[in-house]
Amino acid sequence: MIGRREFITLLGGAAAAWPLVARAQQPTMPVIGFLHAGSPEPRTNLVAAFRRGLSEAGFVDGRDVLIEYRWGRDQLDQLPGMAADLVHRRVAVIATPDNAGALAAKAATDTIPIVFQIGNDPVKLGLVASLNRPGGNATGISYFTFELGPKRLGLLFELMPSAADVVALVNPKAPIADSALKDMQAAATAAGKVLSALHASNSQEINTAFRVLAQKRAPAVMIPDAMFVSRRVQLATLAARHAIPVIYTSREYAEVGGLMSYGTNLADNYHQVGTYTGRVLKGAKPADLPVVQPTKFEFVINLATATALSIEVPPTLLARADEVIE
Repeated sequence: MIGRREFITLLGGAAAAWPLVARAQQPTMPVIGFLHAGSPEPRTNLVAAFRRGLSEAGFVDGRDVLIEYRWGRDQLDQLPGMAADLVHRRVAVIATPDNAGALAAKAATDTIPIVFQIGNDPVKLGLVASLNRPGGNATGISYFTFELGPKRLGLLFELMPSAADVVALVNPKAPIADSALKDMQAAATAAGKVLSALHASNSQEINTAFRVLAQKRAPAVMIPDAMFVSRRVQLATLAARHAIPVIYTSREYAEVGGLMSYGTNLADNYHQVGTYTGRVLKGAKPADLPVVQPTKFEFVINLATATALSIEVPPTLLARADEVIE
């Protein structure tokens, strides 16, 4: 027979073991791999929008899911290794609100679900079979930022009707940058204008590009690539310093002093990536989730910047703006 003292000892040992057994029986918390070519510091509000969409879908970081962040910090050659690492860790889904990140993730896996936000046509890039029926392991949001280039040109020409030519500051590492540039050049030719290009992909090259623009006395510039959003303060500062009117892809530029922007709301896009990521975690297949296309585009004018540049914004242009920053 077991004595009273031995019984109490056994009981205490069993009680101590129960929490360990309970923890062992709990299901493993799913992990989201978040992959982006840029840096986190300028995208705090955007990541917050992603997490908000995820939370609304029922997943809170640290409670229901873990998020593993991978930031390329504008070193695009780092992305394939980061994507491969996430695949090796067997994350439940890869969320990549970034063009280059989406391509790296797709190259790394054809089985782990991918939710992207991309400024190009995902069909042309081979990410999905079609917008309505993606058909593979990837889906997300396509906001066609390059396709909006002709519209931005029109707004710029309306602001600067005497400008005979415009320079596009293009990131040569951006997917389909060359084909998008040809489309914008065709639109400029149709308007009786000339569109040339300067290439830049990092901070030093951007500084050099603006020195060239100042020397050439470029009458107007457009930034057709959302990949430059992490450099938006630098771009707005250089444009002001050299007194060059510039139109950008999203309101984030105008909010820090950029003259004008036209495009989708990036925070809304990140929110949608979070929502779709939550749906995938609940069991939805990317193949069955249509690629979302925004239907609303924002036109923002920074009137304070226009005044500083001695530019008089036509009343018709002000009337069409969704927001005027004074």
